[in-house]
Amino acid sequence: MLNLEGVLTAVVAWVVFREHVNRRIAGGMVAIAAGAMVLAWNPTEAVRLSGGAVLIAGACLGWAIDNNLTRKVSASDPLQIAAMKGLVAGGVNIGIALSLGASIPNPTTVGLAALLGLLSYGVSLILFVLALRDLGAGRTSAYFSTAPFVGALIGVLLLGEPVTGRLGVAAGLMMIGVWLHVSERHEHEHVHELLEHEHRHEHDAHHRHGHDSSAPPGEPHSHRHVHERLLHSHPHYPDIHHRHGH
Repeated sequence: MLNLEGVLTAVVAWVVFREHVNRRIAGGMVAIAAGAMVLAWNPTEAVRLSGGAVLIAGACLGWAIDNNLTRKVSASDPLQIAAMKGLVAGGVNIGIALSLGASIPNPTTVGLAALLGLLSYGVSLILFVLALRDLGAGRTSAYFSTAPFVGALIGVLLLGEPVTGRLGVAAGLMMIGVWLHVSERHEHEHVHELLEHEHRHEHDAHHRHGHDSSAPPGEPHSHRHVHERLLHSHPHYPDIHHRHGH
């Protein structure tokens, strides 16, 4: 159910925010999502839609909207974005838990939870924001949707869980989906309109600007800079410099 986040993120990106998508990318997303469904399917249980499942789907839709809005600010410092989201979300969740009667656990448990959160939420979110910057929301969510397979693989390698046919089918579907994405070549003549912003960059084809004495030395570096209007053609993703129409 939680893998709906990736699917809905891509749908919102394509339908609402008009992020570019083609049949190859959509097919890859379907294959990856199908792999996750294979992992989650239990042939001994009947398929049913409970009230809890509807609530989880609603939460996934909320995360999908959040992911697409985060894409809008992904040129900013990913560490600051992760810190602000973590402080706000953590504060709200702790407040809700305390209001429902929960108590603060012992310091050891708090420390272990903080360490787990640092890796599974903090570092993960920073990498997610960087991916949003370079790949766009739809493609990032597709790769993110391979998480259930990675979790199942860790279960096999570290916990001694059996290798099943479902795991093999899921692996095959996700490999097809990822291959469709990484082998994509999207190239056409496009226009970069006049733009001023700030983010970490090197002096590539999209960053041919001058510097004054306030610019930091070395590359990559970050400072406010201007992109002049440019018309050219090269392979690209819907990154922060290629969010144009088609």
